[in-house]
Amino acid sequence: MLPKALILHATGTNRDHDAARALDLAGAQPEIVPLLHLRAGSRRWRDYQMLVLPGGFAYADALGAGKLLALDLNLYFADAVNDFVAAGKPVLGICNGFQALVKAGLLPSPDGTPERDPGRATLTFNAKGHFECRWVTLRAASQKCIWTRGMNETIYCPIAHGEGNFQLADSRDLERLRARDQIALRYARGDGAAAAGAYPLNPNGSLDDIAGVCNPQGNVLGLMPHPEDHIFNYQHPRHTRGECGQSGLPLFVNGVQYAAQI
Repeated sequence: MLPKALILHATGTNRDHDAARALDLAGAQPEIVPLLHLRAGSRRWRDYQMLVLPGGFAYADALGAGKLLALDLNLYFADAVNDFVAAGKPVLGICNGFQALVKAGLLPSPDGTPERDPGRATLTFNAKGHFECRWVTLRAASQKCIWTRGMNETIYCPIAHGEGNFQLADSRDLERLRARDQIALRYARGDGAAAAGAYPLNPNGSLDDIAGVCNPQGNVLGLMPHPEDHIFNYQHPRHTRGECGQSGLPLFVNGVQYAAQI
């Protein structure tokens, strides 16, 4: 039976259909569900084996990117989300969804505990002080993360954000993330070599070239770039010149295959 994927939709979300298409190609049954339906009880969290918080500008990013969506998660759905994560089900937050997971305290929990841990990390304004819209190369950096495990090829995909600069409140947390294999994805050069902080390879100034992190258990991944927007060869910006490859689809395949085993 194909795993069912719950894709959360809030006012301002605009990458939900992109995520649904990627999950469909990867072998899941995606369903885009407005948050109000979950609050009303017409949809039940326990009926799904995957959770995706897609990109966009939830609630117009009022009060900060992802903050109001994070409040929804903590005020109305805390128990449901905690149960989802504790059950080991795959959770993915992309761009605005990543921001929401961080502000809700679900990522990165660098001390190794599964409890919500707000304030330890943030996604703040890009180092260059402006919105970044470009294509970047990502290198998988974690074997603990179920979404990136076994990925040898780089991913080439777009970013589109003004607040994607990943920073930690405590400098010691970076070593904790490294030690626990929670740095899932890093910005890289085209050949996969380290970006070493060079702009625009690292488009936002994120600490240690971090593009995505997972929780201590490895089933929750948040990342700023949009792998769901490069799942077909024709989406490559230079496909008319014969260039292809580095699709983001394998990341979704990993998540779906893991969910199918739960």
